Amino acid sequence: MKKQAVVEPHGGNIYRLIEQYGMDVDEIIDFSASINPLGIPKSVMSEIVNNIKYLCNYPDPDTVSLRRELAKHSGIDYQYIICGNGSTELIYLIARALKPEKVLIPYPTFSEYENALISQALSDGSQKAKIKYLLLNEENNFDINPDEFINAMADGFFDEGRSPLTLPVDIAFLCNPNNPTGRLMGKKDVLKIADAAKDLKCYLVVDEAFIDFVPSESVIKEAVNNPYLIVLRSLTKFYALSGLRIGYGVFPESIIDAIKSHKEPWSVNTAAQVAAIAAINDLQYKNETFRIIQNEKKVLEDGFKLLGIDYFRSPVNFYLLKHDSGAEITASLRNKGIMVRDCSNFRGLDKRYIRVAVKSNRDNMRLLKELAVLRDIWDRA
Repeated sequence: MKKQAVVEPHGGNIYRLIEQYGMDVDEIIDFSASINPLGIPKSVMSEIVNNIKYLCNYPDPDTVSLRRELAKHSGIDYQYIICGNGSTELIYLIARALKPEKVLIPYPTFSEYENALISQALSDGSQKAKIKYLLLNEENNFDINPDEFINAMADGFFDEGRSPLTLPVDIAFLCNPNNPTGRLMGKKDVLKIADAAKDLKCYLVVDEAFIDFVPSESVIKEAVNNPYLIVLRSLTKFYALSGLRIGYGVFPESIIDAIKSHKEPWSVNTAAQVAAIAAINDLQYKNETFRIIQNEKKVLEDGFKLLGIDYFRSPVNFYLLKHDSGAEITASLRNKGIMVRDCSNFRGLDKRYIRVAVKSNRDNMRLLKELAVLRDIWDRA
């Protein structure tokens, strides 16, 4: 008897599908996780093999070599960088170290910002942070208006009866490009928000997990000049290192020691450290990624238009789709071993919304073919 499908908190859980349907891993095409279709760089695999003999040693707890390499590529001092077990670890570290009381989160967006705040409150028995949610309207393609974001930061919460004035939030989270909408805020607008955050003494956490696909829009170099700007980066999306878990953040000097004090030792293993160094230095892989993604995005966009499936334009390697039969599409594809991201558990979305990654041409054509079959079935019904 097949188990009832559940909505996953994140994409990429191929293991549940294996258990539920008895499929082999090679039978599954995973569009639910937005990972580079080129797969792991060959340079990374070679470097991991070369360093296997060192796995008997503890990894460098300070990730010095990796931080120096990241600093060289980012143009910043390595002392402002903290590496983590994926950028998600750093989101939780921020919540534990800073213990914000008033937080701004736009939605729909990555769920771990809110989850980290809940986890922090539960771990030390403190009161859960007050969260102000900023709705992103579909009519505006889920784009963030920088002035509205700044106003939401400034007019965070009333001063609990002590005065008629409002208090700004302590921390605001901004995912750029945003997950799951794929929408990008330009660098100029992000810096406008960052300047306002500085004036308000509100920490702005800019999560740039997918910015490698549009690197010119990153604000990472500006982070060291703003004591209230935190920038998070991931190496798992662009370089297909999800199974190793590696990310990093750039933090203001005033709080970096506090962040480090809440970090578990050895959270970034040796394989992840050497893999990351090899990956960011692989220029051929990077250039090939841009070429493949550009070509395959056109394939998918043309296919969605032909099939009458609404999608939101995206400069990155995934799309948010909207279809009245979204739940049926998700279930039908799953039965054929094709995983897409059911977005109904994102605040502000429902079962009509699906996120799909940009994959190889073969996989993308398979997805479009199966969607065409479903359309034909419904047209005949």
